[in-house]
Amino acid sequence: MRPIEDRPESATTSGIDPEVDARHKLNQETARIPWRDLQRFFAQGKVIWVRDGLDLIETALLIARDDAPTIDAEMAHGGIVPVPDRQARDWFETNASLWAVVVKPWVLVQEVACTSGSTPTLAQGSSRTFCFAPPNGLASG
Repeated sequence: MRPIEDRPESATTSGIDPEVDARHKLNQETARIPWRDLQRFFAQGKVIWVRDGLDLIETALLIARDDAPTIDAEMAHGGIVPVPDRQARDWFETNASLWAVVVKPWVLVQEVACTSGSTPTLAQGSSRTFCFAPPNGLASG
C-alpha cells in the first residue's frame, strides 16, 4: 500500500470545499413537485415556505448547518415560515407546482417561476401570479 502522500488526490479527499459539495448535493436533490404530493408532510407541520427573494438552496444550507441566528432573522422578516393553512389551501385548489428540497425533518418549498407552456394566473384574493401547466403536459391553445 502506498503512503497517503503518494496517493492521487481523489484517493484522500474529493478536493472540493465541503460547502460547495453540500450546495451541489442540495441542488441535485431539488425538484418540482405538485403541492398535493406534499399534503402529508404539511399535515405533520414539516413544510417550510421559502419566500421569493431568498435562494432555496442557500436557505436549505442554513437549515442543514443549523444557523439559528440567520434562520431566526429570516423568520422574523417573514422570509422563512411554516406554510400557513390559507396558503396550503390556495396551492391545493390551484394545483400549484413548487420547488422542493428536503433537509430532514423539513421539506422546504418555493413557488415556481412561470416557464414556457405554463399559464400565469392571479391567485385568488391576491396580486401574486402562479403558474399552471396544462394537464398531461399538453400545451393549451
